[in-house]
Amino acid sequence: MRIASGKASGISLETPRGNLTRPATDAARLAIFSSLGDLVSGADVLDLFAGTGAYGLEALSVGAKSACFVEKDRNAVSCLKKNISAVSKALGGACDACVVVSDCMAFRPQRAFDIVFADPPYDLLRDYKTSLKIFSIFTFVSSLNADALFVLEAPAEFDIPPEVSKYFSVLKRLGKKSKGKPSQIIFKTVL
Repeated sequence: MRIASGKASGISLETPRGNLTRPATDAARLAIFSSLGDLVSGADVLDLFAGTGAYGLEALSVGAKSACFVEKDRNAVSCLKKNISAVSKALGGACDACVVVSDCMAFRPQRAFDIVFADPPYDLLRDYKTSLKIFSIFTFVSSLNADALFVLEAPAEFDIPPEVSKYFSVLKRLGKKSKGKPSQIIFKTVL
């Protein structure tokens, strides 16, 4: 696994042992960042359920201003810090990144973000109540920045809870259609 685009392209990312962390694939990130285009440049990014930090680090590589990574697993956090260091070095030491060791379900940011990436364990999304809690995080972020975009990685068979359509519209859905395969959904707040 590596950074797929931008100034840090080709930098390998460390991943923790075991199967607790499911890093976003290079192809998935390329599709997302191609869809987001110039919106990433100068953006403040939040990477929830960060794991290796692949989404936030890719964003920094293509020109995001800053990235905040939220992860609770200590092994993933250790890899994440090493990955931030490697990407920062590739960017000439200019990398505005912070790591918050916290349960994402309880996290409430203290500042606004332009783009929020969330790549939760699929089991959390398969539970209806838990998936609504993930969208409540998006709702909180949109209260700080109504123009924020939300990118959710979910299994292809994930059905967006109907209640969500009151607050968010789907701009684009990317990825595989096969059950259990990853898809990426870009949301925008409904004003």
